[in-house]
Amino acid sequence: MLQKNWNILTADDSKVASLQEALGISTSICAMLVQRGIDSFQAAKNYFRPELTMLHSPWLMKDMQQAVERIAGAIDKKEKILVFGDYDVDGTTSVATMYQFLTGIVEPVLVDFYIPHRYREGYGVSKAGIDYAAENGFTLIICLDCGIKSVELIAYAGTLGIDFIICDHHLPGTILPDAVAILNPKQADCGYPYKDLCGCGVGFKLITALAEHYSIHAKYYYCYLDLVATAIAADIVPMTGENRVLAFFGLQKINDDPAPGIKALIKLGNIQKKLSITNVVFVIAPRVNAAGRMDDARKAVLLFIEKDETRAMEFAEMLHSDNSDRKEADSSITEEALAIIRQDATLINKKTSVVYREHWHKGVVGIVASRLIEHYYRPTIVLTKSGDIVAGSARSVAGFNLYEAIYACREHLLAYGGHFAAAGLSLLPENVEAFSNHFNEVVNASIDERLLIPVITIDAEIHFPRIKQSFYDILKQMEPYGPENSRPHFIARNVSDTGYSKIIKERHIRFVLKQHNVTLTGIGFNMSEKFFMLQLNQPLDIVFTLDENEWNGESTLQLQMVDIRLSQKES
Repeated sequence: MLQKNWNILTADDSKVASLQEALGISTSICAMLVQRGIDSFQAAKNYFRPELTMLHSPWLMKDMQQAVERIAGAIDKKEKILVFGDYDVDGTTSVATMYQFLTGIVEPVLVDFYIPHRYREGYGVSKAGIDYAAENGFTLIICLDCGIKSVELIAYAGTLGIDFIICDHHLPGTILPDAVAILNPKQADCGYPYKDLCGCGVGFKLITALAEHYSIHAKYYYCYLDLVATAIAADIVPMTGENRVLAFFGLQKINDDPAPGIKALIKLGNIQKKLSITNVVFVIAPRVNAAGRMDDARKAVLLFIEKDETRAMEFAEMLHSDNSDRKEADSSITEEALAIIRQDATLINKKTSVVYREHWHKGVVGIVASRLIEHYYRPTIVLTKSGDIVAGSARSVAGFNLYEAIYACREHLLAYGGHFAAAGLSLLPENVEAFSNHFNEVVNASIDERLLIPVITIDAEIHFPRIKQSFYDILKQMEPYGPENSRPHFIARNVSDTGYSKIIKERHIRFVLKQHNVTLTGIGFNMSEKFFMLQLNQPLDIVFTLDENEWNGESTLQLQMVDIRLSQKES
């Protein structure tokens, strides 16, 4: 297993003491709150007890007035409106939400939706989509989760008499498209207070403004919060501010009254208990993403908008089947790619991984790149053949600007795009070796060696006697977790093995550990290589999160093990 560095966070002692006095809860939880920027009673109240009234007015967003006026004008003149979105979870939930809301205030025959095909059209606004709009008499396109960089294509749409409203959350370029309205809080001159909405979140703000314009009751758009929460979870946006409020109430909707499509996915995922954001990320999101990866994402929208539970289950089963195909391709390609690296001594010792096989499925190369990083923690690119060219996905390690490294190798490429942590690229087959060598040279010359060792961020030290149900109940109130509000990681030092720990299913460890006369059990997935440490009968330091284990109708706290090492002897 990879060696990992442990980074234990600290907090301002005076702020922790002040917050502890105000809240009357444990010091360790107060320290975690302070680390997250929550250092007053009011901030803690907003955090633990969010309200939908905390959401900002949609009219604070630049161009919102223009967007609403253009849509209202289209409705008055009975223009045809096309809702266009990306093929991932954020895009398909955005389209499903906007489409359903519009069909509630417009004649359904005047509204349609369009999802570009991942392989025939590629990411974002497509010429094929614009041509479809022109051929079918659409004069307004509401574009969701994409469009901010589509300057030429939106100009082309203008020559066909088609207006665009862009709802996007990606960073704008220096030149903006000539759209009727651009809703994107990341625009430099946009005064909207919260900058980290996902695409579906931006679309939801437009729906909120339209509802206010037409005096439509909030229940007719809050009913889509399950889709908004699904997008927030899947798009890995910060779980702060409005995102946390929307996700909090969206999770309630998912658990209490989900749309038939989400209900069907929950059933297929065999989730019996209350869903968390983690369930959404690992159970719902992959099945939705698989539609675009393996086939056509249009059926994901059809799933989300379907009102009949029987029909929704049919769509969910299609996505479930796509996801099974995706998992099979992901697993086999990952094993093949790992074998390539292990069998080549020159690859083992590099600071990059670039692997290529013509027959690999294009839809999973990004996932495979992430899997390889779990084994060899370094910037990674997985390439496959796509028609006459080679295409692939790249993933980075924390702190290294992958896009800049690929940009430095652009002489070998046909196309490239992406951001700090992930990118896509294409090139001619004869340039693969030269690109691979150049990319390795660039990374060698620019990466800090420390970035090649993964870091586990630890929130607090804790002793076993403090791990009680009351403590865990407060932790549960810190959900939903996500970036900038991560599930707390704890360290416990000088823990001893009881002798009852064992390897299960060849790869995992069931831990039975003791500290201060308190014994706790835990599970460590894929940690069997570290079992030898338990057999040494020496004190251990462990990193873990806390979870509930349900068995035979009983619920007990257990440790979700993250890492272990031998305790350091005090000098």
